[in-house]
Amino acid sequence: MAMRANDPLVLGRVVGDVVDAFIPSVIMAVTYNPNNQVTNGREFLPSVIASRPRAEIGGDDMRAAYTIIMTDPDAPSPSEPYLREHLHWIVTDIPGTTDASFGREIVGYEAPKPVIGIHRYVFVLFRQRARQTVRAPASRDCFITRDFAAENGLGLPVAVVYFNAQRETAARRR
Repeated sequence: MAMRANDPLVLGRVVGDVVDAFIPSVIMAVTYNPNNQVTNGREFLPSVIASRPRAEIGGDDMRAAYTIIMTDPDAPSPSEPYLREHLHWIVTDIPGTTDASFGREIVGYEAPKPVIGIHRYVFVLFRQRARQTVRAPASRDCFITRDFAAENGLGLPVAVVYFNAQRETAARRR
């Protein structure tokens, strides 16, 4: 089934800016402590997303291996995203039906710290052809999910979800 124009990933320009249209085929649940589940377009305060989330992978085959990428296509600002994309996290070799803690973290989690505007933070899940085949990129800045997927033979995503975050306003003095 093709992606519809009213799909939140299309409306949020995640399809287009980060990934090409794809057919979701695996359930992925990303949750920040304690119970903040990422849903498309949900807004989180930076304090909530300071530490790495739990990323649970569905599927029906524990022998399958997955790679999850977290990226910010709005760096340093949504109006001038010249660092598009900024890479926040990569975990590879995640067995199906488990979570990212069972995988191999090749790029450590970097907490989002949006300075200007509302940023999208996108989790992209790929099914790997084999384990130990995904290599860490050279840099976090100017990361391109599509190019990374092509270089590592990952194909189209099997699941994508994103949230929004913006800078927390400074505490007001009384």
